Amino acid sequence: MSRSTAEPASALGVVTGPSPSLKSVPVLFDCDIHPNLDHKKIASLLPQPWRRRYEGGNRGPGMSGYWNPNGVQRADTIRPDGRDMATRAEWIAEDVLDRYGIAYGVLNATHPAALSPELDYGSAVAAAENDHLIRAWLEVDGRLRASMVVHAFAPKQAAAEIRRVGGHPGIVQVLLPSATPLALGHRMYEPMYEAATEMGLPIAIHPGNEGVGISGPPNTYGYPSNYLEWHTDLATGYILQIVSLVTEGVFQKFPSLQFVAIEGGVSWLPAIMWRFDKNWKALRQLAPWLDRPPSEVITEHVKLTTQPLEEPPHRAQLWQILDMFDSARMLLFSTDYPHWDGDTPDFAGAAIPEHMRAQVMGQNACDLYGIDPRCGDA
Repeated sequence: MSRSTAEPASALGVVTGPSPSLKSVPVLFDCDIHPNLDHKKIASLLPQPWRRRYEGGNRGPGMSGYWNPNGVQRADTIRPDGRDMATRAEWIAEDVLDRYGIAYGVLNATHPAALSPELDYGSAVAAAENDHLIRAWLEVDGRLRASMVVHAFAPKQAAAEIRRVGGHPGIVQVLLPSATPLALGHRMYEPMYEAATEMGLPIAIHPGNEGVGISGPPNTYGYPSNYLEWHTDLATGYILQIVSLVTEGVFQKFPSLQFVAIEGGVSWLPAIMWRFDKNWKALRQLAPWLDRPPSEVITEHVKLTTQPLEEPPHRAQLWQILDMFDSARMLLFSTDYPHWDGDTPDFAGAAIPEHMRAQVMGQNACDLYGIDPRCGDA
């Protein structure tokens, strides 16, 4: 179930009256909503020979196999008639945007084929998913935005796909799995970053496929024994990716590129920046292109979503951590709808200090994605 400081509502209900934690927030922007895509429609958009393979159930390299006793999806996102609220744009708009007064929401679709060893097939599925997102979701409700998907290990094809659909006004970023065969700072990914920069799109990562396909083991020590261990370890992958991007000079080569770490937590960031800066001072000759401390590069180029925000015994402890980095500038609100551990706006808003609440809950995302909340697209 999602956490909320307000009274719970039914799956089709609407929360009336503003939450005390959101009264000072002029615009809410949800940066992580998960649609459940229609596989039949995706199949219809695939050319042969890929369509037959997709229709036969080969949609990617599978899942990690870790069992979650809570399931993946909240029970209250199933309609009274048994249908899934996350399968249609108008239902997500009703259950997320309308219910909570959210102005905009970014759809982040899962893409298992992004880790398929068959690069041509994975790239074809990505293109079909992007077309489906545009036609069945973005063109249904103008408040919805979406991350396009690509096969990251086929960077030239990914770059072509970014240029093909990246100009659509509803496409706001490029989504990759947080687990990749090589860390994202590797120069093989540069064609993809060049295309994203050209189209003005951030690069984002999202967890869920660690240990799947060509991603390699779920963590640096191999395979966790259960979901609790796997889920807790996810932040380590984010650390590895950000350190790689900065050390390899990606943001020096592409100075306008923004990187969004979705659903990876936030409390680990200050300690990593301190450690990174200390090591850079002694070892800076190994990365001569870094013209300033790594923490400054991270602050300028990296954003993190609020869900899952760590929950220490006392809220003041969380606020101390948020004060250790430029959280007012770097955090983006997200619900993670319809997943089991998602956060409602009032829950997230109450966890954010009031002086930065308006920025985190909406303004930062508007700035990142080029949206003027007063009149739509900037």
